[in-house]
Amino acid sequence: MKGLNVFAAFLGGVVAGATLGILFAPEKGEDTRRKIAEILRKKGIRLNHTEMEQLVNDIAAEIKGETAE
Repeated sequence: MKGLNVFAAFLGGVVAGATLGILFAPEKGEDTRRKIAEILRKKGIRLNHTEMEQLVNDIAAEIKGETAE
């Protein structure tokens, strides 16, 4: 069970790192959002435009240390 927890923590770190890398990459916000949407679709997660905006805002708030509403 401990091995599974370590793997889950590692996987969470990879996802967080990839998200931060994409968000801080020197690209237009529109391009970044499109890339995030593509990655989520590949994982089987479908979001409409409003949901994608909310997700990006939540991630940005977490990065800045704010509480997302």
